[in-house]
Amino acid sequence: MQSVAVVNEYASERLPDDDVPHRTVVDEVDQLRAQHYDLLAVLLGRAPDHALLNTLASLRGGDSVLGQPVEAMARASRATTPEGVAREYHDLFVGVGRGELLPYASYYLTGFLNERPLAQVRIDLQGLGIERDAAMTEPEDHLAILLEVMAGLVAGRFETEADAARDFFARHVEPWAARFFSDLERAQAARFYRTVGELGRAFIAVEAQAFAMDA
Repeated sequence: MQSVAVVNEYASERLPDDDVPHRTVVDEVDQLRAQHYDLLAVLLGRAPDHALLNTLASLRGGDSVLGQPVEAMARASRATTPEGVAREYHDLFVGVGRGELLPYASYYLTGFLNERPLAQVRIDLQGLGIERDAAMTEPEDHLAILLEVMAGLVAGRFETEADAARDFFARHVEPWAARFFSDLERAQAARFYRTVGELGRAFIAVEAQAFAMDA
């Protein structure tokens, strides 16, 4: 999975290292975890462009639980085009009126948008000292934003307590993200994004098990 680091560099325009006032030294495993969070956040936040598709096409994952979906994503990247995946992203997440899927905690946990789960995310982000980007148009319970926060917590980009990543995951990601990724795997419009769903579902399961062992 070393190749995923290249994707993380591409994603770093969202959280540039030079702009982070505090960084905790983390081990290689946590760096790889953060890279997975970053990758999934980028792919849910926007359709991959030509450069990112080329990077994804070069990934090699192997036979592990996470390696197999990475291999599938690499194959899917070679089989699509920027225009094709942009249409797919639009159909899945934008649509005419709405997309096929709604990647928001409020929707998955209550059936409605902008409900209590969003308020809880905002309270916890404030407690962590993480401010909303003024340019951000999506509400903070969008899964791409939650995964980006998780990447920052795991990689030590924020000055927080040691258990902050586990607590944030348990409150805002674990209750619904695996269900969303499973829906993405089965979505009618998903082709390339079916592999994103596969990787996301497998990664959330690994993270849940790891956090449970550390509790």
